[in-house]
Amino acid sequence: MKKNLLIPTLLVSALLTACGASDSDSNSNSDNKPAAQNASPESASLEVSNIQVGPRPYFLIDDLATDNQKSLALKSKLESCSEMPFKKTDFSIGHRGAAMQFPEHTKESYVAAARMGAGIIECDVTFTNDKELVCRHSQCDLHTTTNILATNLADKCSTPFSPSDGNNPASAKCCTSDISLAEFKTLKGKMDGANTSATTVAEYLKGTADWRTDGYASRGTLMTHKESIELFKQLNVKMTPELKSAAVAMPFDGFSQQDYARKMMSEYEDANVPAKNVFPQSFNRDDVLFWISENPTFGEQAVFLDERMDDPNFVASAEDMNNLFANGVRYVAPPLWALVDLDSDQQLIESNYAILAKAAGLKIITWTLERSGPLENHGGWYYQTIREATNSDSDMLLLLDFLAQTVKVEGVFSDWAGTVSYYASCMNLK
Repeated sequence: MKKNLLIPTLLVSALLTACGASDSDSNSNSDNKPAAQNASPESASLEVSNIQVGPRPYFLIDDLATDNQKSLALKSKLESCSEMPFKKTDFSIGHRGAAMQFPEHTKESYVAAARMGAGIIECDVTFTNDKELVCRHSQCDLHTTTNILATNLADKCSTPFSPSDGNNPASAKCCTSDISLAEFKTLKGKMDGANTSATTVAEYLKGTADWRTDGYASRGTLMTHKESIELFKQLNVKMTPELKSAAVAMPFDGFSQQDYARKMMSEYEDANVPAKNVFPQSFNRDDVLFWISENPTFGEQAVFLDERMDDPNFVASAEDMNNLFANGVRYVAPPLWALVDLDSDQQLIESNYAILAKAAGLKIITWTLERSGPLENHGGWYYQTIREATNSDSDMLLLLDFLAQTVKVEGVFSDWAGTVSYYASCMNLK
């Protein structure tokens, strides 16, 4: 997803890992026979059979208000599921893996999301200077999401590190397109963040927000797009790659936008991934239409990430939604706030966008739960249309329930899949 806002978390040390069995304990073959003794970790199954949602959903449920009927009813329902076995669910989409607590777009983050029940996991796709596809939220975020500035690759960054001088913040800009795939693979992922008051690289890299943790950042294994596909196959989860906007002029050394979009899809075909298991995404409508036209089998589940409501002049219309459908688009994915509004009594209601999209036959996915700032301050960007009704972290459960039961969304991206997986399991969602 596009917005890169900081998020709160309940810092409960190791309990927040929500990790069930270790990789070695959870390995199994599809025929339930033990893996061969000489099988490599890469060939062994990593599918999780015992979903562990961790303590955070329970914390949020405990915090639900009891002084109004809707909140009390939801609290009672969710509490009734507290001891049930939880399940993997496509309703729960791992946003960059489990980015609340693990370095985003790393193997460790992806595995954590799967262990918490995410049935679909996201790899944001960009490219290196030798045009190989890798998993990063942005082409130019290596300076905040990896250790590149502490390595000899720092000299290759688009903009070298500049310390704060007291008046100007510390800065840097390091892009995947600055380095080769082989060089990319030498880096280690870290929690996204930077200390802009830093006077040294070491200080700059220590930018993790105080409501996050570096407790699970001791290893952050970066992944190519191909590697993410193989990992997701081992985890037996579906895949939602997002073709990220290029930060360099396209075509890049003869590599056109269509080449880029085509290469991403071809890596699923080459890996023999069924089209039903892939939900390709882009904020660029032309990318979505290209997939629909060139590869309709995979294009059938192409997702148009819709951020047009950021433009104050944008007004959703039946004509626009019908046009999307007529052009083959079947999934739209706007941010949380675009689907909800408040009535005169400060109660949640569907937005005009949600009503019109469904009327046109479009399926809706939304983003991103567990990514906003502390909701006691009304939740920031992701809650902007319902600020007056957002006063505590538990209010995200009321929003999640409304999105599922009233808006009827197909799935919800989350930085901490356990929350959505708990809800979906309790409500018996797919």
